[in-house]
Formats: sequence, C-alpha cells, structure tokens
Amino acid sequence: MGKLTAEAIVDKALEIGDSEGLEAVTIRRLATDLGVTPMALYWHFKNKEQLLVGMADHLIAGFAPAAGDDRPWQEQLHDLTLGLIRVLRRYPCAKNLLEQVDQTAVPSFLAVWDRALGLAHSAGFGYEESCLITKYLLQSAISIADAPVHFRPGRTREELAELQRVKRLSLQTLPPDTYPHLVAMAGPMVEGMSEEFYDSFGVELVLGGITALAARR
Repeated sequence: MGKLTAEAIVDKALEIGDSEGLEAVTIRRLATDLGVTPMALYWHFKNKEQLLVGMADHLIAGFAPAAGDDRPWQEQLHDLTLGLIRVLRRYPCAKNLLEQVDQTAVPSFLAVWDRALGLAHSAGFGYEESCLITKYLLQSAISIADAPVHFRPGRTREELAELQRVKRLSLQTLPPDTYPHLVAMAGPMVEGMSEEFYDSFGVELVLGGITALAARR
C-alpha cells in the first residue's frame, strides 16, 4: 500500500470499532489489517489513548463550525446538534468513543463546544446557564440518536409488516373512550418515521425551549 496516513489508520479503526466494538481496536490489530508493522502506526499514534482521541477528532471535524458564520444563534446551534446526532447514527461506536476519551484533548470537540458556549451566551444567557445549555444539548443529541425510529434490522420486510400490523391492531382495538389518542395515532406510533424527520423534530423541540427562555431574558 502507499504511504500510511493518520486518516487511513483512523478510518480502519472506526471500521473495526463499528463492527466489533472499541475493545477490538488495538495497535496490533490495526497493523495486521493495514498490512504494516506496529511501529508504522506508532509514528502517528503513540498509544491507544491517542488513537481514540484521533478517532473522535475525525468524527467531530465533519461538522465543526466554519469561521465567519454569522447566521442567527438558533440556526447555528441547530446545525451543531444535528451534526452530532448524524455522527452518532452513522458510527455505532461514536457514543462509547466520546465517553471514553478526554474530550478536552479533542481539538474539533473543543471548537464545537466553544462555539456552542458562545452562541448560548450571545442569546443572553449567563455563564452557568450557557454551560448547562451545552450539556443539555449534548445529552439530547445522544438520547435522540440512541432511540430507534423503526424496528431493528434482522427481519424480513414481511416479518416487519406483520409485527407492525399486529401492534397497530392492538392499539386500534383499545377502548376509544378510554384511550382516544392512542387509537387515533396508532399508525404513526407503530410504523415509525424517517430518521431525518425524527432527528430534526427532536432538535427543534429542544431548541424551542431554549429560544423561549432566551426571549424572557
């Protein structure tokens, strides 16, 4: 293969982490899969801790804020939060990765975090409130990305359709006088929705609360 780059190492590490978990990501395993000696990897990452930081930095860099963005603070916070959700959905190991690394050692994470703090402060919130807002947004992103919006894979289309039919029928046949809304909304409750709608609406819901608080400042 050509010259080994840090990006190639990180890409392979993420591939292994997604399919087998972060425990399987080791210097020796990466060297074997990449067809190089472990020393070739140590040139870029001295240990697994540095490798994990590099992996996290690579993930966050995909939606780190661009310089000179002068859009309203709500739009920027929306994009930052949605960007994190998309990363968490795309890479199954991302959540564990962000929990394991020292986030203050990840340059891209620091850039996103600093921008989010600045945006919250520019909306009229104090330092403590701005810190809490960024924490709540991070946890909201993790929760939104963690929740399935449809049945898990591993079943055929026919099996999924039958499961949905049975569950929808069980809701639709509830006593309508007692559970009128469950009966009326049985379809969307059971059949799920697109990830795009689910994620975007979740972010808008959270930011709606922040915007309402900002208006009272």
